[in-house]
Amino acid sequence: MERTTPMVSKTQRAAALALVLALALNAPAQVVPPVGAPPAVTPVSTVPTKPEARPTGIAAKVNDQEIPEVAVYRALRQFPKEEHEIARKEILNHLVENTLIDQYLTALKTIAEPAEVEKLVNELKGELQKANKDYAKELEAMMLTEAEFRAEVTAQMKWDKFLKVQGTDAALKTMFEAAPTMFDGSMVRARHILMTPGEDKAKQDKANQDLRAIKATVDAECAKVVAALPPTATPAEKDAAKLKKAEEFFGAYAKQYSTCPSKKDGGDLNFFPRVGAMVEPFAKAAFDLKIGDMTDVVVTEFGYHVILVTAKNPGKQPTFDQAKEGVRSVYAMRLRDAVVGQMKARAKIEYTSPVSAVAPAK
Repeated sequence: MERTTPMVSKTQRAAALALVLALALNAPAQVVPPVGAPPAVTPVSTVPTKPEARPTGIAAKVNDQEIPEVAVYRALRQFPKEEHEIARKEILNHLVENTLIDQYLTALKTIAEPAEVEKLVNELKGELQKANKDYAKELEAMMLTEAEFRAEVTAQMKWDKFLKVQGTDAALKTMFEAAPTMFDGSMVRARHILMTPGEDKAKQDKANQDLRAIKATVDAECAKVVAALPPTATPAEKDAAKLKKAEEFFGAYAKQYSTCPSKKDGGDLNFFPRVGAMVEPFAKAAFDLKIGDMTDVVVTEFGYHVILVTAKNPGKQPTFDQAKEGVRSVYAMRLRDAVVGQMKARAKIEYTSPVSAVAPAK
């Protein structure tokens, strides 16, 4: 899922342009959780062409700053109804994090000059004009007021200024040299089983036990298959037999127990890179495995996982200059996580029920 206003971008113009291009092309600007987190919820183009009733009410408060329900809904309507529960949680979490970041930058007195905002908005209006679109009508279709849109652009510009100060070439090069393989384009294919016990300690313990029991069962079945092979079987033949049996059993358990939409595919997430697709604990655990092996229980903000790696595509080591933009993106993600972690630890965050929001128009 993409963010309505990405906090990670290459340039100020590119960041705000993402939303306007979505308007110009009649495609919704997608909304995402923290980078690449499973469960992967796929947005669909379901934004109605006719005007809708604008939801009212407050979805959350962050240090008494309100997040309106409409901000959640304008993103949520891009998803099929069966995925709303998962998507809403991810969307709201992202909006809370954006608010925390903006509060942090405000405290640092990081500002976006009104003239800069005006210049960028005018550029974006020009993009819409080229596409024969009316600026006001397109904002209305996205349930964005002029003030809300300018606030989004301003927040993005503030973040970009902060990132430019922090993400110097020296800082980026230090990150690249510390973990060069992170940027070599290698890919992993994996299956996972997700359980979402929430904050209940007893349910967390049960999820942990259940996932470990599944892992033990799959391991035992794989061991039986390998043991049954003839003595002449090569290591490659043993690995292939083990992987086949692991995928068979793991996939069946994923279909039965996983709460991720990928359960319909036996937990298969297809290929993903080291960074930019999955949250860090998940990605690191997957890339540390050999093909055919499973992790122990991996805990992320989305729940409890067991991961089975089924394939790997090696990459090619780039130079710093070749990888620089990728390094910058990863640096921005890490910087964002650091700011959010620092702010969230002492923030007052209140979530409210969406019952005060109006029902979407039929």
